[in-house]
Amino acid sequence: MKKNVLIIGGSSGIGRALVDLLRPEHNIYVASRSNESLANAEVTHISYDVMNDALDVSDLPEQLDGFVYCPGSINLRPFRGLKPQTFQDDFNLNVVGAVKSLQSVLPLLQKSPQASLVFYSTVAVSTGMPFHASVAAAKGALEGLTRSLAAEYAPKFRVNCIAPSLTDTPLADKFLNNEAKLEKAQERHPLKQVGTAKNIAQMTAFLLGEESQWMTGQILHVDGGIGDLKTN
Repeated sequence: MKKNVLIIGGSSGIGRALVDLLRPEHNIYVASRSNESLANAEVTHISYDVMNDALDVSDLPEQLDGFVYCPGSINLRPFRGLKPQTFQDDFNLNVVGAVKSLQSVLPLLQKSPQASLVFYSTVAVSTGMPFHASVAAAKGALEGLTRSLAAEYAPKFRVNCIAPSLTDTPLADKFLNNEAKLEKAQERHPLKQVGTAKNIAQMTAFLLGEESQWMTGQILHVDGGIGDLKTN
């Protein structure tokens, strides 16, 4: 039976890779600012700027079975150069945007026999890394939200969060846009590679599917081993 899955910010990166994985077997709805990359994707697109718009649910089905929140930020700068507004902006995009989007479709998710919700954090929450103060603070809050929602809505919802390391997406392009940067990033990871959008999309698809039906409230590290291993 096809599930109805809403992806917030599914026009690029991990979200776009997820569209390709899920589209053959499910009904996919993408809410994003742009739909250029979705022209031939056979999905329903809803124009949505998470920071400025209210989500129009009129194009959504009466029941949603999956919800994925993709928008995020990577502000990697020394703490002394981070203005309080940067912390506020990161929190608004990563946490308030997720809350706003989820509350808009909560009644639709509650009609599912058991809806699955997926958020994205970062390995830098559990493993302290320099220059990550703003994004780690925001994503740490998102991990707390994940566990709180999982407890509050069990067994009706399953709520999980993926915490990747550096992943090759448009958002991370400035960190990987030449061979030297790419090789340095790969060497930092025990598996000697950076993640791909497909790596994270595959884990997301698993969390949305029946195979993960006994999992909720989890933070899953898909990070090339960098979060837990030291190999040199």
